[in-house]
Amino acid sequence: MAESTYQFNVVMTCSGCSGAIDRVLKKTEGVTSHDISLEKQEVLVKATIPYDDVLAKIKKTGKEVKGGKIVD
Repeated sequence: MAESTYQFNVVMTCSGCSGAIDRVLKKTEGVTSHDISLEKQEVLVKATIPYDDVLAKIKKTGKEVKGGKIVD
């Protein structure tokens, strides 16, 4: 599968929240890179796995995902 970029709007209140997402994404096979912005409440992920798989991984952290989209 080709690499795609996904953007998620995730409710994060502290560095612990963003850290939990960071740890999960680092361990996820198929995620090539990710950028977490606590200020913007946004997670950008480059991956070769489907959008729904990445969404499920982020949701597993217990954080609320307010929305998301496939950027490219």
